[in-house]
Amino acid sequence: MKGKTVKQFVVAVRVLLVFTVVLGIAYPLAMTGLAQVLFPGNANGSIVKVDGKEVASDLIGQQYDGPQWFHTRPSAAKYDGKASAASQYGPNNADLLKLVNERREQIAKLEGVDPAQVPPDAVTASGSGLDPAISPAYAALQVDRVARERGLSVADVQKLVQANTHGRVLGFLGEPYVNVVTLNAALA
Repeated sequence: MKGKTVKQFVVAVRVLLVFTVVLGIAYPLAMTGLAQVLFPGNANGSIVKVDGKEVASDLIGQQYDGPQWFHTRPSAAKYDGKASAASQYGPNNADLLKLVNERREQIAKLEGVDPAQVPPDAVTASGSGLDPAISPAYAALQVDRVARERGLSVADVQKLVQANTHGRVLGFLGEPYVNVVTLNAALA
């Protein structure tokens, strides 16, 4: 009986070692190598460069202060990747409604439009608080201000917005969006 137990133990250790090598080393290395070959930008964090310098990832929203930049959605996480979170306020929460109305008034004043023209994504945070994308409507609302502040033509800024606008995935999933990180990098 003792010899059989030892034999089973040796078999179990061998299986453990094989699975550790195959699933713990070989498979992750193969997937990493495949990702580097097929999708190098994504595999390396979708890094955005300005003048050859790495400045951000196009997957994580950034805070842009000043009227010369396109602004992204509000962030409950203050754009800190380690603090990714939503506010946890429900749609009928009085504090959230007050905050949304304050944001709507501020954006309407900044853009010189009626508060009813401010799109919902301009006043509400995303679930992660790190969303780098805004709706084409919110980007269009900001074009005149950014063009004026940068001394550019509205047409030139609209072209930049269009170049950074992404359609639906596979033509039917999700909504069109504008990546603010890549758009502001293009402005820089």
